Amino acid sequence: MFLSSSPIAIEMNKIDTLIIRRPDDWHLHLRDGQMLSAVATHSARCFGRAIVMPNLSPPVTTCAAAHRYRDEIKSVLPASSNFKPLMTCFLTDLTDPREVQEGFNLGIFSAVKLYPSGATTNSESGVTDINKITGVLEAMQKMGMPLLVHGEVTDPEIDIFDREAVFIDRVLRPTMARFPALKIVFEHITTSEAVEFVRSESSRLAATITVHHLLIDRNDMFKGGIRPHYYCLPVAKRQVHRLALVDAATSGEAKFFLGTDSAPHEINAKESACGCAGIFSSPLAIELYTQVFDRENALDKLEAFASLNGPNFYGLPINEEKITLVREPWKVPESIKVKKQIEIIPFMAGEIITWRVLT
Repeated sequence: MFLSSSPIAIEMNKIDTLIIRRPDDWHLHLRDGQMLSAVATHSARCFGRAIVMPNLSPPVTTCAAAHRYRDEIKSVLPASSNFKPLMTCFLTDLTDPREVQEGFNLGIFSAVKLYPSGATTNSESGVTDINKITGVLEAMQKMGMPLLVHGEVTDPEIDIFDREAVFIDRVLRPTMARFPALKIVFEHITTSEAVEFVRSESSRLAATITVHHLLIDRNDMFKGGIRPHYYCLPVAKRQVHRLALVDAATSGEAKFFLGTDSAPHEINAKESACGCAGIFSSPLAIELYTQVFDRENALDKLEAFASLNGPNFYGLPINEEKITLVREPWKVPESIKVKKQIEIIPFMAGEIITWRVLT
């Protein structure tokens, strides 16, 4: 049985083949250099576009840097690839509103990314105080340019599991009140509080949800010992929060859409005394999302979440191409080579996945 964008009466547990419009990834880390060469094709195999994160070292803060990075991404993909990287500007206390405006008008920047300083990988030069970027936010509001927020406070007195909820009260709610027309994406939400807040606000606020936050809770990081390859930021929360995310993702609501936050690190950077945060899910992301929707008897909602809601929010055309997923078990590789003797461990390494994309 086939499922397309046309609403039809179906028995969910009888679907073995699923056809949807080509999805997009609205939150992706591709890194640069040899890592970029190793991971970019995993996203390009099934996603049409991706919002590419700017937290390189140094970060992407100018139009020229974004243009170079976009060219670098395209250079490592096959000539036949139609994958389109959408570039973002890394916001700092000193970002010039004119640079942002120029990048948006020229089609170089699709959005601006707000990292609270020190919140995650390569974010040390991020924003220290939301009041320092008022000029940028005012310019973005006038242009209709989306602000993408890593929604955590970095106050050391706040418990790491509460940082998202506190961010809503201290930063996000007041910012939305000050800039009533600013479009905002609450990135990689992890809590029931975030789900409720997004639902309670107008359509100018949306949220991305990762597949790893749909599948793991904080207990999974400690099963059988510390599991560094399940460590990410924001960290996975309690089971009750995971279930709230599953409910939101599979609801069909236009405010929620796919963003993998796939973030590769070499094995030695993960398995160290101070391991890096990030989960590399690109090689199996759409398959895992499909598996989640299948378990919830919501396969008829997958296309909206993966392929429609994101472009509608960003004001971009929906992909015309389609992909086909089939119910067919396969084993996730134990590791993926970056270069000689250097590898990445993918999410769910060695596990059996029940869906796969037809090439």
